[in-house]
Amino acid sequence: MRTLVESNASAALVIPGAEPVGPQWPGQGCCESRAVTPEGDVFLLVPAASPAARAAAHARDGDLAAVMEITDVAPVAVPHRIRGRAEVAGWLTPVSGGERAACARLLAERHPSGPLPGAAWTPLRLEVGEGWIGDLHGEGHVEPDEFAAASPDPLARHEAELLQHLTAAHDDLLRGLCSLLGERERACGAWEAVVPVALDRFGLRVRFRADGRSFDALFGFPRPVRDASGLHHAIRALFEAGSTP
Repeated sequence: MRTLVESNASAALVIPGAEPVGPQWPGQGCCESRAVTPEGDVFLLVPAASPAARAAAHARDGDLAAVMEITDVAPVAVPHRIRGRAEVAGWLTPVSGGERAACARLLAERHPSGPLPGAAWTPLRLEVGEGWIGDLHGEGHVEPDEFAAASPDPLARHEAELLQHLTAAHDDLLRGLCSLLGERERACGAWEAVVPVALDRFGLRVRFRADGRSFDALFGFPRPVRDASGLHHAIRALFEAGSTP
């Protein structure tokens, strides 16, 4: 959940009990950039004209309940692209003048490219009360102290680029992983598509598909990867194992 919160995955901010305000705001505001403070709160940017920004500006200190809904979509073309969803519930307040500099600095560290230009954004703080996540690994609730103590996956910034590169340029290496599937490798010749759908420090998840049926296989790394250099070695070792007769 910490990884999704600090990622570029699509997120919407919803004020429970508030009515949608036309097609422009089906929720109460999108969350353009997000970063987690050392205390476990979430700094986020929402459109200055959004209902969420206006509600936070007029709410009494700490009494505006809100839910951030995040949808994680695979960055490659594959059926059933939604890989997971998360909800972070808590209390919303405007970022005070004294902490705006710290908010801007933290958001810039997490999202160096910055928010979309040509729009006005309002920084808000979400004090986390509880969280829930459901993804390719399973689902469960997350307590605020667990969220604050966690770290985002170190490969999250590189994941989309690498998955897209593997899909576009290394279909042969991906198909070679069929040899690591054990009993299922007898059907490998029939697979019409072999697409990597997720990558994190623990391994590479690949989707095998043919004739309307599919399954995911997780190829785990020997040890969790800590950085881009470690990822290079882990991926190379994985593909070498797949190409070994």
